[in-house]
Amino acid sequence: MDALSRLIQLARLQGSLDLRCQFAGAFAVDHAPAAPGVALFHLVLDGHCTVEPAGEAPLSLAAGDLVLFPRGAAHWVRGSNNGTPPAPIRLEHDGMLPLRRNTDDTAELDLLCGRFEYAPNSASLLLAGLPATLRVSLHETGVAASLRALVELMRTEASQRQAGALAIVTALTHALFAMALRSYSSGTQQSSLLALLAEPRLGAAVQAMLADPARAWTLEDLGRVAAMSRASFARHFSERAGMTPWECLTRLRMQIASDLLMQTRRRTGDIGQDVGYQSEAAFGKAFRQYSGMTPARFRRLNAEPVDSH
Repeated sequence: MDALSRLIQLARLQGSLDLRCQFAGAFAVDHAPAAPGVALFHLVLDGHCTVEPAGEAPLSLAAGDLVLFPRGAAHWVRGSNNGTPPAPIRLEHDGMLPLRRNTDDTAELDLLCGRFEYAPNSASLLLAGLPATLRVSLHETGVAASLRALVELMRTEASQRQAGALAIVTALTHALFAMALRSYSSGTQQSSLLALLAEPRLGAAVQAMLADPARAWTLEDLGRVAAMSRASFARHFSERAGMTPWECLTRLRMQIASDLLMQTRRRTGDIGQDVGYQSEAAFGKAFRQYSGMTPARFRRLNAEPVDSH
């Protein structure tokens, strides 16, 4: 499994569509901050609107544009300021989703609104590299044709509302999230793990850490995976990731451990060995430094119903 896919898997993303909005003329919809562990998103199926993130410059969105709030930041969605008095917004149902409308005529904006719930500890590395507001536009150069095709399929399913449409569109939101991260990582100049994954040789080192977290990795080992000298690897890794290889390895180990604590009933010491700690005490100390609590307390607060394997 490639590194980005594994990080998304560890984040335990659960995507859902909340509603569809069809508006015309002047309107303004306020979105309060989401709860911790919730990312909000809007996908413009047709038309255009303005999104105003709290404390940031407004963003103009057109058909095919996606805006994602990884940490659930507050924001407004506004329509055209053409002097038309705002019409009352009513809640209906379009046969697939709850529907907000303020017009009986042709809508100037068709918007899908949803959320991703994630495990905060296991998603920290993935989301730490993202801005508070992430915009991916199909009109920008370099956006893959596959992303355009995905959005077109979502538009078609949402419009035709055939049997299974909600299940299909909800599943496609996960693919949209992965493609948005890929698009961002390939274009960003900011130091982050996502930016590092866009570098094939450096990304291979992260993938190796994820595949074998228990290994006693050395800089020579990781440099060999990346086809770089020890010094060159350490320098380029830190510059692109914004952290040393050891900081990255520790955080990856803790995210894998967090996932195992939530998803299994295995002994804490065994989980610690799986991620490279020879004693339960050493693992417990490292986990407390990472999460602010013991592995046992983390499990009590976050454990999901699991089988015994």
